[in-house]
Amino acid sequence: MSDRLVIQSVTKFFGSAQNPVRAVDDLSLNVRENEFFTLLGPSGCGKTTLLRLIAGLESCDAGKILLDGVDIAGLPANKRPVNTVFQSYALFPHMTVADNIGFGMRMQGKDTKDIEKATAEALALMRMENFGARYPSELSGGQQQRVALARALVNRPKILLLDESLSALDYKLRKDMQIELKRLQRETEITFIFVTHDQEEALSMSDRIAVMERGRIGQLGTPQEIYHRPVSRYVADFIGICNFVAAPSLGLSESGHIGFRPEDATLLIREGQQPDVAGPIVHGKLDALSYHGAVTYYQVTLDSGETVTVADHEKLPVGVDARVRVALLPDMLIRCAS
Repeated sequence: MSDRLVIQSVTKFFGSAQNPVRAVDDLSLNVRENEFFTLLGPSGCGKTTLLRLIAGLESCDAGKILLDGVDIAGLPANKRPVNTVFQSYALFPHMTVADNIGFGMRMQGKDTKDIEKATAEALALMRMENFGARYPSELSGGQQQRVALARALVNRPKILLLDESLSALDYKLRKDMQIELKRLQRETEITFIFVTHDQEEALSMSDRIAVMERGRIGQLGTPQEIYHRPVSRYVADFIGICNFVAAPSLGLSESGHIGFRPEDATLLIREGQQPDVAGPIVHGKLDALSYHGAVTYYQVTLDSGETVTVADHEKLPVGVDARVRVALLPDMLIRCAS
């Protein structure tokens, strides 16, 4: 699969010349054709600035942005074959759904019949064939987002940029729209670049993820690589829950800390109970438990004084203050830079 977008040593400053802030710092990455690519990180890490640089809403202070091999860094936003869906949706309240979707094509001077045909196809893609005559105020939040997506996809851009576009939705609708976005990306075969701070969202939707840290890429990889083989403690901490314990506490003849995910440990509550797979076992006291339906989380303070979290799909017959043991899966231990 070839690269659709290549970013080469891009830098963006904000602030004054006397006190500049590097929002994007000598950053390079590639995004492939027909890929669902996610920029993930906390507020202020540079992910939205990078998206705006790709869209042409900000200009680079250094570096190149290559789209299909052509440098577009100097092109204005309206000359780039790229569309953006913002968190606010930015629908025109005085226009019908159909008019909102066809607005960009009208501004480009496209033929009326072509606009009507493309709008009908976009509505069908969104499964909103009967909504064309409605106004935004007559739609739910999820329906408004579908209209914003239809407007962005109607002229088939080479890249669709999505800036925190699910954050305004409630939990169930957000889950539904995650599935919907993956369907749209698969059916249209358009490259999607999605910005979010929600690691669960990134893991469930992405082909690859770039975890950003202070304007740079902390790690670039598949969701599985990012989750199970983080290259730094920053990435491990940001993606899900990760326990870190001093290696000597686990009986390992290593320096530094060893990480493990809550689901990669077993809570042993009976005397003589043995894990299915032999690995490090540490002793401690159960401090708290938290029931989440499909999984229960157990917080344990180890005899070393370190606190860890263990996940189990069953609610175990054990209470707070009980003495327990934590058995780790040896193949799932995480060793990464501090």
